[in-house]
Amino acid sequence: MDPVSADVYTHGHHSSVVRSHARRTAASSAAYLLPLLEPGQRLLDVGCGPGSITVDLARAVSPGEVVAVDAAPAAVELAREAALEADVPNLTVQVADVHALPFPAASFDVVHAHQVLQHLTDPVAALREMRRVTRPGGVLALRDADYAATTWFPASAGLDEWLALYHEVTEANRTEADAGRRLLHWALEAGFRPEQLTPGASAWCFATPEDRAWWAGTWAERVTSSGFAERALAAGLADDVALEALAEAWREWGEAPDGWFAILHGELIARP
Repeated sequence: MDPVSADVYTHGHHSSVVRSHARRTAASSAAYLLPLLEPGQRLLDVGCGPGSITVDLARAVSPGEVVAVDAAPAAVELAREAALEADVPNLTVQVADVHALPFPAASFDVVHAHQVLQHLTDPVAALREMRRVTRPGGVLALRDADYAATTWFPASAGLDEWLALYHEVTEANRTEADAGRRLLHWALEAGFRPEQLTPGASAWCFATPEDRAWWAGTWAERVTSSGFAERALAAGLADDVALEALAEAWREWGEAPDGWFAILHGELIARP
């Protein structure tokens, strides 16, 4: 089977997903990359989504050119709107497939991909393609969640079931929910040498009343209405009653005054 046509974006582009992704910033989601950015660099953001991280990256390398790509036309339109609203004229956005990037070899100083490889059936092939368009001595920056390393308090049987179902859905999609721990392995498989790689990790944490309410609210909606829900239903992994029970578990956790939630992310700087 063609790995490109086999790729399924687990979350889809429901409004709950877009709201969640649009809250991301370079500070919250690409802090490991920011010290390596310089004015004038040419940067490619792969899988840009609604563009909130991309806008920050464009400001960091301005006046350098930034090109953002996403396979979903809906995401590209959102990113274009974000670029216009943020007034970053050095940023352009287009539809493109990570497996066949429409750029010459060695055409970018920096290539960035946030939460991309976990949604691909062949992440190693995608890594090779991103490496192709990164200039020798440039920077390829990767960050992906590791869902098995997700943890929370207080204990919740419902969130336990949510995490188990998330793994089942991604397995049905033939993708890897625990991508964060595999970035180094995939990069070596893609042909990088160990001395070219700098692995690391960081975490998102949602524990303030505002963050807890926001995170729980988006997931309570996502488990019943987003692409995740559609995939779970289509694969026969859950029914509407089970999904509503998961939504209620998220709402209950969000109301806990001592609620705490964290998710680990693997990070990797690769230098071709």
